[in-house]
Amino acid sequence: MRPAMITSESAMTHDDDGADSVTDRPAPDARRQRGAVVVAAALLVGAGLYTLKDFLPALVWALVFGIALWPLRDRLRTRFPGRVGRWVPLGLVTAVLLIFVIPVAVVSVPLAEDAHAGAEWIKHARQSGVPPPAALASLPGGSALSQTWQRTLGQPGGVSQIASRAAHGSLAGLARTAAQQVAHRLVLVGFMLLTLFFLLRDGDDVVGELRTVSRRIWGDAGEVIGEQVVRSIRGTVDGLVFVGLGEGVVLGIAYAIAGVPHPTLFGLITALLAMIPFGAAVAILLSAAILLLAGNATGAAAIVVFGFVLTFVADHFIRPALIGGATRLPFLWVLLGILGGVEAWGLVGLFVGPAIMAALMLVWQEAAGRKSGPLEPSLRK
Repeated sequence: MRPAMITSESAMTHDDDGADSVTDRPAPDARRQRGAVVVAAALLVGAGLYTLKDFLPALVWALVFGIALWPLRDRLRTRFPGRVGRWVPLGLVTAVLLIFVIPVAVVSVPLAEDAHAGAEWIKHARQSGVPPPAALASLPGGSALSQTWQRTLGQPGGVSQIASRAAHGSLAGLARTAAQQVAHRLVLVGFMLLTLFFLLRDGDDVVGELRTVSRRIWGDAGEVIGEQVVRSIRGTVDGLVFVGLGEGVVLGIAYAIAGVPHPTLFGLITALLAMIPFGAAVAILLSAAILLLAGNATGAAAIVVFGFVLTFVADHFIRPALIGGATRLPFLWVLLGILGGVEAWGLVGLFVGPAIMAALMLVWQEAAGRKSGPLEPSLRK
């Protein structure tokens, strides 16, 4: 006699020949347990993210640096096997630290040296005003511009009035806020470097675990998307960092030829700003303004023309080739990923934004049923 009740672990089915077979089905208790596990895991992930919310930017930066340095780390470990290879992560972290510290020191020392002279100039400008530069009259509409300058900045106390309108809050409050921000940034940099060291040292185990978890949750699609994200971040680092440094070197030489004071300092500032699309224009215009105020209108015009031609070539040809080749995205989507990433994630969004857009495009092409195209291989197997 057949049992009157079907067990919770299995269910009776009939095959084509009429024979009974047993098909395993999750029991109601098992389904409830799985749901509870999912809810508990989601709560734990949320709690972990909330706990680390102030350190998430440092973790993301460590991940970006780790992905960018991974090929170099593998080559160095292959070249220096054994005990020497164990020091490779520490050497790479030290290199990252020096790359960050040296530019800050180079920028800070000249600024500190000129701080006293700048304070004296501001004091004199408040007492006597700032006369309009001679080159201003040679510009179109220069007569009206000179008269406006004389009515505002040229009068005693004019600089103080403009500064008082622009400033909000006391200098002491601004100094305290700046000190707190500097201390917080130093802590984040230290945590980022520490995380980067362990990531480079134990990264093989982390990558293996990520691949296992990805295959269990998303199947082969997860690994394909992960590989695309890695390629996108590396291409973005090459396109932004290396191209920005190249622009800074070339424009630094141009600054020296044109007579810009502290050309090395302005070249370094240009390199840092050039890592952001269209950011080099700020340094170029600032350098041209300094030359214009010094009466060197020819040098200012030359810097503007040369600088904008250089940045146009870099931003419209070199960067799209480097970043777009890795992300396999059109230039418009690369630009939207960079600018949108900065707006949403801050400076780290420069590298995260294009990677997100590349992964999104990969998912979209699969959902649209494309079997081939700019994003290969397809997720289908």
